[in-house]
Amino acid sequence: MSRAPSKAQKNRRTGSIMYRVALALMPGIAAMAWQFGFGIVYNMLWLLALCALIEVLCVSARYGATNAKSMRFQLGDGSTVLAALLMGICLPPYVSPAILSVAALGAIGLAKYAYGGLGQNIFNPAMVGYAIVLLSFPLALASWPSASTDALSGATLLSEFRYRGGTTTAEFLLSRDAGNPNILSAGLFALGGLWLIQQRLMHWRIPLTVLLTVAALASLFHDQGSSASLGSAWFHWTTGGTVAAAFFVATDPVTHPARPSHQVLFAILVGCLLFLIRTQGSLPDGIAFAVLLANCTTPLFNRLHRQKVAAGANGNA
Repeated sequence: MSRAPSKAQKNRRTGSIMYRVALALMPGIAAMAWQFGFGIVYNMLWLLALCALIEVLCVSARYGATNAKSMRFQLGDGSTVLAALLMGICLPPYVSPAILSVAALGAIGLAKYAYGGLGQNIFNPAMVGYAIVLLSFPLALASWPSASTDALSGATLLSEFRYRGGTTTAEFLLSRDAGNPNILSAGLFALGGLWLIQQRLMHWRIPLTVLLTVAALASLFHDQGSSASLGSAWFHWTTGGTVAAAFFVATDPVTHPARPSHQVLFAILVGCLLFLIRTQGSLPDGIAFAVLLANCTTPLFNRLHRQKVAAGANGNA
């Protein structure tokens, strides 16, 4: 009879998964760094250091600074590294370290450790940190390098498209000499996500459902590309962080439902909220808020799942 894995073994397994997910992000991050320069890497280096510092402080406060074994157990799960990278791709280059400190505190101190640590959090830590600074420092986070570029937050291209006036979709895209510069990074994020699916580190149902939901809504309101069009499916897939969110944010196993059918409903909700906020709200994209609002439904879905499992067990007894 095999023994159940120890906490240390579970931690090593979790860390291995987290670091492979971080590795899958690297091609997309490299594309963003090539497009925007060292400022993207600058943000990530600061976030890695600040998130690690806050985690050390939180673990020290919980277990005591002298409890080295507990500290190694908590610090080795890799989730903090992944949260720092995900926040980094949401932010424009060279964000102030003070703002990055607020993001790190919100992600690690509030969203992760205030709920008891990894596995206890309700909300995606990276999206909590990003949402806090997006609401607190909107002007600072709107400062992208030029009007012809875009990134995960979609702060430029999506805003320009939303307030393009009476021009058609084709006229808007033709007026931009650089076209849609986010296609390369979106494609590489998709390749990283597909590799994770091939490695069986995530399931296809959530990213596919998110992308299909966005595509269905975009096609419904495309209006043949007129001046009233809300954008085509391809435009919404390759603009902002739709692809990165579908593969790397919505698939967070802690904050999405456990039951496959509930995961599909969760992904549909993420896609609907993303499209609604992006096209009707005041925010340029709304990825963080779409994911966080959908996270609120996860405890309900999981409770329904447990009740169904319990009812089935009682029925077989």
